[in-house]
Amino acid sequence: MDTLLYSCEQIRAIEHAAQSRLAPGELMERAGLAAFGYALALLDGEAAGAVLVLAGPGNNGGDGFELAAHLARAGAGVEVLQLASQAAASFEAGRARQRASDAGVRFVDDIPAGRPWRLVVDALFGIGLARPLAGRARELAAWTAGVDCPVLALDVPSGLDPDTGAVLGPGGVAVMATHTITFLGNKPGLHTGDGCDHAGEVRVDMLGADGLHQESAQAALNGPSLFAEHLAPRRRNSHKGSFGDLAVLGGARGMAGAAVLAARAALHGGAGRVFTAMLDGGMALDPLQPEIMFREAAGMDFAGRCVVAGPGMGNADAAIHLFGKVLEARGPLVVDADALNLTAARPALHEALAAHGGQLVLTPHPLEAARLLGVTAPIVQADRLEHARELALRFNAVVVLKGAGSVIARPDGFVLVNTSGNPGLATGGSGDVLAGFCGALLAQGWPAWEAALGAVWMHGAAADWLVEDGTGPIGLTAGELPKAMRAVFNALLT
Repeated sequence: MDTLLYSCEQIRAIEHAAQSRLAPGELMERAGLAAFGYALALLDGEAAGAVLVLAGPGNNGGDGFELAAHLARAGAGVEVLQLASQAAASFEAGRARQRASDAGVRFVDDIPAGRPWRLVVDALFGIGLARPLAGRARELAAWTAGVDCPVLALDVPSGLDPDTGAVLGPGGVAVMATHTITFLGNKPGLHTGDGCDHAGEVRVDMLGADGLHQESAQAALNGPSLFAEHLAPRRRNSHKGSFGDLAVLGGARGMAGAAVLAARAALHGGAGRVFTAMLDGGMALDPLQPEIMFREAAGMDFAGRCVVAGPGMGNADAAIHLFGKVLEARGPLVVDADALNLTAARPALHEALAAHGGQLVLTPHPLEAARLLGVTAPIVQADRLEHARELALRFNAVVVLKGAGSVIARPDGFVLVNTSGNPGLATGGSGDVLAGFCGALLAQGWPAWEAALGAVWMHGAAADWLVEDGTGPIGLTAGELPKAMRAVFNALLT
């Protein structure tokens, strides 16, 4: 259940259904108790030392009061800084505040100086916030970025849009949490965009409302279980022809490396034979990977082969013509990099790609997605899920919108958010490797949806494995990824 992702509208419906079955304030009490369990774990099982709760004027603040009461009763020195508000608190929040006071919680008007905080709790605003943080709330959110202890957000880090993962407002500020406990269902914004930096480690607590999810989730978290049916050991009675042919179309002058990286990834991803159809025919051998076969793009026959189009392809007339030939072949296709930019700039290619009708995966980064949609990259980033959905519908394709918390969308509107990976992937050539590996899975007969899920997850998991092994994240190079992805792939087969 905690891998499904629900919109704020769906969560409100779940909350309404839960409250109708419970006594007044019981849901808030459950939230406070659940948060206490997580807070106690962050305090290494000992409720001692100084804890600061930043409480807002609404029910999120009430959740914070309940938590504060539990921590105080367990022995922590709890102080609560509550934002002033002209609106009256709800009955439930007022009662929770009284319980916190009765438990010995100290209410303060400013952050006490010199405290060695063991835990800071963000209970300022929940999912109802629709405006950027301002005034005192903005100051407190900014302050959390500099504290030297765990910061626990209740439900969602204040200032973060739980649907989109964007910080609210241009130049906005959100709480920088190291941990988030989210209630009644997981939220997509905790796992993509700015949410990757602001939410930290996410724990979901359903507060006993597991059976109240009336609407089907239209989003979920990506993971190996979603492509596991294609993770089959190879038959001994097989040969290279059993695993498909793949051609990488790219490698214009000065950009051969992009095509080579994609080809190496395809080889390590298990494609039977890998060709590079080079627009600059000067390269004949990859000395590090001589198994790759180099061809001049103009003479390449793309029929019957999976194609990865775009890495280092450029925008010359020859590239446009050859990409058109690939689209005419209608074979399994990954469209990346320059092929996406050509599609955005030329209506004929746009129409041909939308009419492809076969196994098709598009892998844009936010700027490439923006060009395809005729908007700006900040607009795409402001709602990554919806723009990925729009692209998938427009091109009748599986779309991988790359970035922190990559979003994988299919034409029916269902999306997955990927949680593997780290900033080491923010390096030149990383996307070429992803495209090549995805192409290898397509070449081996994986459907486009599962090929995208598997490639994206293994791409991120390989980067995580390299960092754990001491490589990166700073200075991790794209060339180190294919072998690590191969290791992750094979580990999944055992």
